[in-house]
Amino acid sequence: MIINSTELQNNFGKYLMLAAQEEIIITRNGTEIAKLTAIKETSVKNNTLPDKVHEKAPEYSTYGKKATYEEFLQLKQESDERFEYIDGEIYLLASPRTAHQIAITELFGIFYNFFQGTNCTPMISPYDIELRRTPENISIVQPDMMIICDLEEKLNEDDYYKGVPSLVVEVLSKSTRRKDLIQKLDLYMSCGVNEYWIVNPDNKEITIYLFEDNNISDNATFKNNEAAQSFIFDGLSAEIQRIFRV
Repeated sequence: MIINSTELQNNFGKYLMLAAQEEIIITRNGTEIAKLTAIKETSVKNNTLPDKVHEKAPEYSTYGKKATYEEFLQLKQESDERFEYIDGEIYLLASPRTAHQIAITELFGIFYNFFQGTNCTPMISPYDIELRRTPENISIVQPDMMIICDLEEKLNEDDYYKGVPSLVVEVLSKSTRRKDLIQKLDLYMSCGVNEYWIVNPDNKEITIYLFEDNNISDNATFKNNEAAQSFIFDGLSAEIQRIFRV
């Protein structure tokens, strides 16, 4: 199947489901630029985790095998590295690049000032967020930044947050693009996040998705001299040129 990028943005949930059945080619101005395909599980020879992580890319890499939630928790306890656990698979997080850090720093400053005096709190990574598709299907992610509006109500006795952020921000890199645009988008959409900001330093664009009833109800992309505008927080905006100043 071949579709253009506008059609994909407007009906992402639909094509995400179709990708499980067939490969989808995305075009822009008549030129093929990407494809959407199902993620296939990698076969393994045994049921034990490898002793070392072999990075496939410098910023975001995977063990290449499924693991139980208990195995993930054990790995976290035994390692000083940062990990995420998404839909039964472990991912190693490595150090971000300069453009990533500048974008997050600028956004955090904007968000911090905007939410002063409210019940919403901006938080930045590393900070574990537990998301459940079902009671048994648990994922642990570390979004680059998030807005939490029920922090005090959802802290457990060990001072860990057990709620769902209202807004989540992820900054793309070449190695995280597929995870952020497909797997994490679907995870956030399915688990109660209301708004998802995807920050793209390469294209100097911010795309914002509004989620309602476990589906995409609206989205918008901002670039050049525009300011990204939140759907759920009236008046919250971020100038594109400020976010991508390098």
